[in-house]
Amino acid sequence: MNTIPDLWHTDTVWLNTAQYGIPPTPTHQALTQTLHTWHTATGDPAAWGQELEQARTNLAALVDAPAHDLTLGTSTSQIAGTIAASLPDGARVLVPEGDFASIVFPWHAQADRGVTVRAVPLDELAQAVDEHTDLVAFSPVQSANGRLAPTSQIVAAARAAGALVVADATQAAGWTPLRATDFDALIASAYKWLMAPRGLALAYLSPTLRPRLRPNNAGPAAAREVATAMYATDMDLTDTARAFDTSPNWFAAVAAATSTRVLLEVGVEHIHHHNTTLTDHFRALLGQEPGHSAITSVDSPDAADRLARAGVATTQREGRTRLSFHLYNTIDDAEHAAKALLAP
Repeated sequence: MNTIPDLWHTDTVWLNTAQYGIPPTPTHQALTQTLHTWHTATGDPAAWGQELEQARTNLAALVDAPAHDLTLGTSTSQIAGTIAASLPDGARVLVPEGDFASIVFPWHAQADRGVTVRAVPLDELAQAVDEHTDLVAFSPVQSANGRLAPTSQIVAAARAAGALVVADATQAAGWTPLRATDFDALIASAYKWLMAPRGLALAYLSPTLRPRLRPNNAGPAAAREVATAMYATDMDLTDTARAFDTSPNWFAAVAAATSTRVLLEVGVEHIHHHNTTLTDHFRALLGQEPGHSAITSVDSPDAADRLARAGVATTQREGRTRLSFHLYNTIDDAEHAAKALLAP
């Protein structure tokens, strides 16, 4: 394949993948061609469905899970909502303070059934798990600042207490090595590091968790035989995680199939090294210790304006300016951003 930067052509220094990722040229070409066939009434839904299954296979490989254990939905909160709606009345959920709302709100939405949510500092999450905890939900990489959660300790504590573990890997999948099978459920929206359009999310659902879940969104896409299920009176769902699929997002799947192919060709270990090296180089230029994450933040009131004037795209979260580095970024990008912040 081409050298990594040659696959992208941006008009800014895009240090904003934590908000949305930039598709490589092959993805843009595949999606453009698909939209053209839609526009000209020559598109083939069967072909788009094949791309959906290719996306499922690729996404499963990126999170180290069997493809038949992966469901495809629309968003993190939609999939988490299915899990939340399947909890027993009175279930007790533990989350970190300050985690992203999509992995927090779905549990609160079950309050009328007596489901309670307790939030503790991230560093105390593992210690807070006890025999009363039914489910622990957290993000291995924190959205606001890229902070890495003590994932192994949290999972071990949950396992010891018999609690379910649900991870939101939206800010991790695509750049950091993951083993989805360590969790009962691992969810990720695909429009950030996986470089697909919004409207597609993946989730590993363990074989032991799935029987406990209610397939509230079931339609023909979830059926054992999709072709004959469109007008079926009786529901016969597949015994794979596809039983929790929503109606397929064809165009997002076409893009995801290509973007994930690029990620797999590069390799997650290489991407992790690339992204964290750039981020830590940027941090070092500012006199900060390594963060070992692809996301970092700057606590300076004029940082966002300085970076914008220098052509660097970022976002602000929790009063800080957030920067995130991915495959299309270079050492020059990191130094350009640091220079903009250090200039008198």
